Amino acid sequence: MQLLDVIKTRRSCRKYKREQIKDEELAAVLEAGTYAPTSMGMQSPYIVAVQEATLLRRLAKMNADIMGVTSNPYYDAPTYVLVLAPEAAHNPVQDGSLVLGNMMLAAHAIGLGSCWIHREKEMFATPEGQELLRSWGLPEGLMGIGALALGYPEPENKPLKPRKEGYTRIVR
Repeated sequence: MQLLDVIKTRRSCRKYKREQIKDEELAAVLEAGTYAPTSMGMQSPYIVAVQEATLLRRLAKMNADIMGVTSNPYYDAPTYVLVLAPEAAHNPVQDGSLVLGNMMLAAHAIGLGSCWIHREKEMFATPEGQELLRSWGLPEGLMGIGALALGYPEPENKPLKPRKEGYTRIVR
């Protein structure tokens, strides 16, 4: 796909096939995240891909508890990709957001579905979240930025929303 076509046709996916994505597809999505622009080129975010079933359920429960629901906020995707960044970084939210954006576009370009998931900031501020970060060998002082639900999309027939009137301005 051409880049502008990828940008124009990517949509959030909220229904996934149970089949796990291929290792090379995951590697391509993760690599795209590493090429996102970051403040001062510091590459401060951390990207953690999770596919282990017990851990997926644990993360879903942590997120659901914060959201106040019993459903899976990650839409039962077979892979979750978490993005964290040092709280002390120059622009942790902006840097992590660009990482997530790159990965969503890359996923769409290779036929995967993705959806940005929130509440990772709250999840990883908890003692349970901090314990998970330590168990993954990550440094202290990280904050959750967001996550992606990632997998093969179930076909959905959602029409493209037209772009709103007056979305852009050119000042000359």
